[in-house]
Amino acid sequence: MRPQRVDFDGTYVHLTPVNAAAHGDSTYELTKGESNDSLWAYLPWGPFATREAFDADMAKREASEDPMYWAILEKGTGRAVGYAALMRIDEPNRVIEVGGILYSPALQRTKGATEAMYLLARYVFDVLGYRRYEWKCNALNAPSRAAALRLGFTYEGIFRQHMIVKGQNRDTAWFSMLDSEWPARKAAFERWLDPSNFDAEGRQRTPLQRQ
Repeated sequence: MRPQRVDFDGTYVHLTPVNAAAHGDSTYELTKGESNDSLWAYLPWGPFATREAFDADMAKREASEDPMYWAILEKGTGRAVGYAALMRIDEPNRVIEVGGILYSPALQRTKGATEAMYLLARYVFDVLGYRRYEWKCNALNAPSRAAALRLGFTYEGIFRQHMIVKGQNRDTAWFSMLDSEWPARKAAFERWLDPSNFDAEGRQRTPLQRQ
């Protein structure tokens, strides 16, 4: 099955297909300015010099079928704090990638940041029935590589001179998760996300990688 424009409801975040009119204001406000330039460092697009340029790009995300984008909304406030996509959809081989990830500072290092990745992975394996779930990033992007490992992806190596992004060479680090591995990964996600894993100040009791 191909991904459909459906919603996913979690404990900490809600994922809904990107809508430029509904999600543009908060996404722009949380990611604009020189202080946020690092958010765009490894994405093929952005940062944007004007709101008009940002809006045009959000319209592209909304219309795209592959990648297909979801806005990540805070539960309670409903504000859009980032987005992520399912992409490079290979139905015959049942392979799909998660990517195009933009996490604003309001989303980074929160329970919702992890839950958003759990919700997409659960959709890929439990609903769509894919065999292989991929994560790829610039080999220089240390935070992304660390995130992939924390989330349960397996490192597979470097594709050298894989792409040219913003005029620069990109060596790409490849990671994957398989359907045979998903039950254990899913259980680890659910143990980590359980409210009992956090103390009164919201600090985790057990890290995800140790679940």
